[in-house]
Amino acid sequence: MGWLKNFLGFISVIVIISFLVIYWFFPYGEVNFSFEPQNSNFSLVNSENDMQFYSNMRFPEKEISYKIDDCPIKKKEDVIWAFNILENETILKFYQINEKEEISVICEDTQKFEGSTFIAGEGGPVDIIKSGKFNIILNGKILLLEASECEKPNIALHEILHVLGFNHSSNPNNIMYYLSKCRQTIGEDTIKKINELYSVPSNPDLGFENVSAVMHGKYLDINVSVRNYGLKDSENYIITIYADDKNVKEMELDKLKLGYKTVISLSNLWVSQISVNEIKLIINSSDEELNKKNNIILLKIKNKN
Repeated sequence: MGWLKNFLGFISVIVIISFLVIYWFFPYGEVNFSFEPQNSNFSLVNSENDMQFYSNMRFPEKEISYKIDDCPIKKKEDVIWAFNILENETILKFYQINEKEEISVICEDTQKFEGSTFIAGEGGPVDIIKSGKFNIILNGKILLLEASECEKPNIALHEILHVLGFNHSSNPNNIMYYLSKCRQTIGEDTIKKINELYSVPSNPDLGFENVSAVMHGKYLDINVSVRNYGLKDSENYIITIYADDKNVKEMELDKLKLGYKTVISLSNLWVSQISVNEIKLIINSSDEELNKKNNIILLKIKNKN
């Protein structure tokens, strides 16, 4: 009978191994896997350059003023809450003033549709200056038509981000998606972009452009433009002109607004040297500038006789 016991034990082992094989290699039932877009992505398809209407859009300072006009309590609370959320998430600061605000917020009770899509609000920059590497937003406006029905003020956040220069996202989980949904959040790359833009100090940046010089005998003619490429109006500044390191002319010029330029034409400047090999122009400014390297320019004389 011992052989029978051994045989049955062998059969039991075979059965157990068979069940294990079936379990591991022939699964039963159904398991579904899905991909959820990550909220940290501004867009599923767009590049970073598509995040904003134009490249590197920002207000001159990271402290931005606003005014809320004729808004019922709920909408007003939503706007203030939205500003507070952005303050907590970024290096931006927002403050209320009574006039000459940078962001104007108004409210209406009318309903607007774009095709079959209900419009809950409208916002965006209204005054932009190109200045160096930045497109500077001087003013923006928000028209808030609906208060948010979500736990957070998603509509107000969406419109404020439009005012800050951010475009729509194709990610439905991003707060910049064209349709508002309560689960949407601010993309991590949006926060990163804001912090990168506003980490640049709000300084002026004076630089030369369109410079030419012509020598007529011992007389020098110069045409030169100076532009403020920075994020702030400059103080008064001095331009000094040298002929082979000898001071030929020094001029004090008035403040220059951001994005603006000054055109200077000088004729018949007396140069004492018999011959001149090089003309140098220097901008001397007491401002801390974004870039001092563009404050000096060297050029050869054209049409030297």
